[in-house]
Amino acid sequence: MTRGGMESVEVFMTEGKGRGLKARKEFLPGDVIFAEPAYAAVVFDSLTHVVCHTCFKRQERLHRCGQCKFAYYCDRTCQRDAWLNHKNECSAIKKHGKAPTENIRLAARIMWRIEREGSGLSENCLVSIDDLQNHVESFDEEEKKDLRVDVESFLEFWPAQSQQFGMQYISHIFGVINCNAFTLSDQRGLQAVGVGIFPNLCQANHDCWPNCTVIFNNGNHEAVRSMFHTQMRIELRALSKISPGDELTVSYVDFLNVSEERRKQLKKQYYFDCTCEHCKKKIKDDLMLAAKAGDNKPSAETVKEVIQFSKDTLEKINKARLEGTYHEVVKLCRECLKKQEPVLGDTNIYLLRILSIASEVLSYLQMFEEAAEYAKRMVDGYMKIYHPNNAQLGMAVMRAGVTHWHAGLIEAGHSMICKAYAILLITHGPSHPITKDLEAMRVQTEMELRMFQQNEFMYYKMREAALKNQKIQVMPEPSNEPSPSLFHKKE
Repeated sequence: MTRGGMESVEVFMTEGKGRGLKARKEFLPGDVIFAEPAYAAVVFDSLTHVVCHTCFKRQERLHRCGQCKFAYYCDRTCQRDAWLNHKNECSAIKKHGKAPTENIRLAARIMWRIEREGSGLSENCLVSIDDLQNHVESFDEEEKKDLRVDVESFLEFWPAQSQQFGMQYISHIFGVINCNAFTLSDQRGLQAVGVGIFPNLCQANHDCWPNCTVIFNNGNHEAVRSMFHTQMRIELRALSKISPGDELTVSYVDFLNVSEERRKQLKKQYYFDCTCEHCKKKIKDDLMLAAKAGDNKPSAETVKEVIQFSKDTLEKINKARLEGTYHEVVKLCRECLKKQEPVLGDTNIYLLRILSIASEVLSYLQMFEEAAEYAKRMVDGYMKIYHPNNAQLGMAVMRAGVTHWHAGLIEAGHSMICKAYAILLITHGPSHPITKDLEAMRVQTEMELRMFQQNEFMYYKMREAALKNQKIQVMPEPSNEPSPSLFHKKE
């Protein structure tokens, strides 16, 4: 694995897409093309007291800044590291009386950095903040209204003694945040906890079937000597073999949607028309909308009705999940699957969405055998749709593997955990906490599998005894949010 620096990439002008990034050398799957610290980053408003404001890890006990009483840190190391970026914010919050929203805080951190360093190229930056796209001219009326509110709130918060910026420039910064901000996740990569600006990453264009992925690395401040500390950063990692001169692309949206829907989403959030190969040729759309094949092939009308029923059910499921009524979610999933199974194909995204929710919620309710059955079907469908080295595929296979393991289906569980490990080694790298967790599970399930193969009866006896003495590890409560998406869009 190589640790990439900015010398291995270059900015170039792409036809119809503006700037892009291309490789200056060959990369293999799993190589780090470059790592980039945040230009500025903040924790989400709702999580400011449970997430460290330096490394963005979720922690039980955090130290609070004694001055502003707003910022929280893992320990003194993280607090010291934060001071350069928190100093102005700290006195502004004290003076203002309360902390403003995450958007205002992020804009302020960007402006204070510009005040310190100027708005030209920073060290190791391929492009300056001034040159990032803001798309303000493409905003609709609602977005323009939100922008005006943000600018007014920013001006109320911004201290009189700090460098003053014009309205147009402040609008530019909010525009940059609106379409270039990147979602930061906790150390397990399972929950979105903050938002940051990474100018080099912003240069990577979108492709629905990209050759790179971006992973957030919280860094390591636990080493005894600070010279061994590593900084919080994003890593651009290769998903397939990349040759010198190839454009480096990432996907701004989840691939698990038909091309028309992905294009709509990209147009609405990022103001461009996707012209990637998969969208132009509608590659895999047929799989994602597949109907049951064979002698009893359903009519187009029946397929349409079942898809509409699935969409309506998904809305009801979201409502039930928000209310935490998980048994209601299970009931809705079972009803929907009953309608879908005779009509929709194994790779139909509406079937896969219901299977995914059903397996996750049933695992949480510790109904592992039924959950495992749905998880297996979901993974089989995902394997036919996703790129083989897709991070979301890896996470889904990992969850399915854990579900099978908990259900006592050790052979299938171990096999899935190994598959997930192979994917996450490429997308996350060997030192990421989630890959390390997976490695520990792989070792544990391998040991159990050997025991199972030697003496099946004894394996089940020991498992039964273990379950009586020790409550089985409960799956985390199902999240109402999808996995953190790559780029953050202000709601």
